[in-house]
Amino acid sequence: MASTMQSTEYTATDGGNGNYRFALVSLTSLFFMWGFITCLNDILIPHLKAVFSLNYTEAMLIQFCFFGAYFLVSLPAGKLVKKMGYQKGIVCGLLIACLGCLLFYPAAAFATYGLFLGALFVLASGITILQVAANPYVNALGSVETASSRLNLTQAFNALGTTVAPYFGAVLILSVASGAAEGLSHAQAEAEVVKLPYLILAAMLGLLAFIFAKLNLPTIAEHNEVSDNKGVVTHNGKTSAWQSTHLVLGAVGIFVYVGAEVSIGSFLVNFLGEEHIAGLQEADAAKYITYYWGGAMVGRFIGSAVMQKIPAGTMLAFNALMAAVLVLVAMTSSGAIAMWSILGVGLFNSIMFPTIFSLALRGLGPHTSQGSGILCLAIVGGAIVPLLQGVMADAMGLQLAFILPVVCYGFILFYGAKGSKM
Repeated sequence: MASTMQSTEYTATDGGNGNYRFALVSLTSLFFMWGFITCLNDILIPHLKAVFSLNYTEAMLIQFCFFGAYFLVSLPAGKLVKKMGYQKGIVCGLLIACLGCLLFYPAAAFATYGLFLGALFVLASGITILQVAANPYVNALGSVETASSRLNLTQAFNALGTTVAPYFGAVLILSVASGAAEGLSHAQAEAEVVKLPYLILAAMLGLLAFIFAKLNLPTIAEHNEVSDNKGVVTHNGKTSAWQSTHLVLGAVGIFVYVGAEVSIGSFLVNFLGEEHIAGLQEADAAKYITYYWGGAMVGRFIGSAVMQKIPAGTMLAFNALMAAVLVLVAMTSSGAIAMWSILGVGLFNSIMFPTIFSLALRGLGPHTSQGSGILCLAIVGGAIVPLLQGVMADAMGLQLAFILPVVCYGFILFYGAKGSKM
């Protein structure tokens, strides 16, 4: 371990470019898995709402438990990854997520909503550790200039997971025959349905943990902790990631981005059901959500290629501007124009999370794990912003309440154009 930190960003050892490519290919499986698991919540919410006769507030505890894990676990996860290293941190996250999936079995057996929420929190805690470890690891596997491009490519597979998960969830959860013939109550019979998909996920996560424990992945040397004789870790004159303005502003960017994306997605079905928009029934409106999430997937593949040539900050500012314009069009129009404008936001959302993440982590050196934990903590915006938009929708109407995501995109535009500068 070197006694001083050089100005060069992210030096990796134990492999060259070929090993980088192998590591990136391996990591895409993780991004797919946590996208898949996160999006299964969209199936779990209406299913458990019906099983336990929940109101909307009670049903939304599912999202609060999931995003609450990011808020509570992210900073400890940053310390854990800093101590264990990225690869062991990934294995630890996979094992905890596997345990969370296994806990769905007793939750379903006892047909108890509180147990489901507990299992979901454990699962989300594992996903949080994965995010804290994998995002900065991908960011470091190559040059600083192409970091946003790499993270967009792997995040595209995350979006692929969110695109295909609803179909698998519908087959495995919503179309399984009732177990009433076995003497179960209605709630027990419907809760039993959840066992199989989460046992399958547990097996997949356990297998991935075993594989990642055996892989020979590059070590990121400049992310190792280097202290002075007083035990204080200093990098570029800073003793903490909190002292880097572009990291703090990036955390705000992650907060408002996740908040805006989840908020729009949460209200899409209701928005498309408005008579002056499309007047669609819930089942029909739900099918159009694929365009929103599918657009995010396509946009990340495109963005990964484009950002090889265009600066990440410029691309981020452009996409934030376009997203804000589309939401404003949806707010001030009706019919097909409003419908396709709001669905089109997904395409421009695409690059935002990975781009903000990579821009915020630049130059943190040994404070990168801490910085990653701070950024993952900010994902709690996915629980808070939709709640605020719900309050606004009750007070001023659903269509006008979309002004909140516009404000969020305004901040992201600022961050891409100026706030991300070191």
